[in-house]
Amino acid sequence: MTSEQDEFENYLQQIKGCKTCEGHLPLGANPVFSVHQKSKILIIGQAPGTRVHATGIPWNDPSGDNLRKWLAMEKEIFYDPEIVGIMPMGFCYPGRGKGGDLPPRPECAPQWHASLLDWMPNIQLTLLIGAYAQKYYLGESRKKTLTETVKSFEAYGPDFFPLVHPSPRNRRWMQNNPWFESEVVPQLRDRVWQILG
Repeated sequence: MTSEQDEFENYLQQIKGCKTCEGHLPLGANPVFSVHQKSKILIIGQAPGTRVHATGIPWNDPSGDNLRKWLAMEKEIFYDPEIVGIMPMGFCYPGRGKGGDLPPRPECAPQWHASLLDWMPNIQLTLLIGAYAQKYYLGESRKKTLTETVKSFEAYGPDFFPLVHPSPRNRRWMQNNPWFESEVVPQLRDRVWQILG
C-alpha cells in the first residue's frame, strides 16, 4: 500500500469515527458511506434509515432495491466502491419525525464532502437523490420543485443527474409522473452504462 493509500484509509477512519453531532442522534453516531479513490459514479442520497444504520451497508433496504432496478445494476457492481461511491448528505441516521425520517444533519456535507471529493478524481457522474442533495449541489440552478428539477435532468449533465428518492413512500409520485420511468430511467441507465462500458 502506498503512502497516499495509507493517507486515504486514515482519512476514511477519521470519518468513521466522527462524533460531531452525536448528541442529536437517537441511535448514536454510525457513519455509513462507501468510497474509493477509483470510484467512477457517485451516489449522494439523504441519510441512512434504521436498517442501514443497523447493518452498516448503504442502500440496504427497499429504496436501494428500487435504485438498483432503475440503474439495472447488480449488487456486486453497486457495492464495489472502485466503481460506485456512496456519500450521503448525512452519514448517520438522523432520527424520526412526523412524516418519516428527519432531514440529514446539516453538519455532515460541509464537514466532509469537499475533502472526500478531492480524493475521488475519477468521478464522471454524480446522482443527486432527493431535494437535500439537489439543493446543496445545484443551488440556484435547480427548479422550483423537485419534480421540475428531475424533469429537467438534461440541463445538469454531464456531471449531475437529479433523481427523486426511490423510497416506496414515493409510489404515488411515480404514479402521478409516469414520464419518470418511461423517459428518465432509460436515459439514466444509458448514461451509467456508457461510463461503465
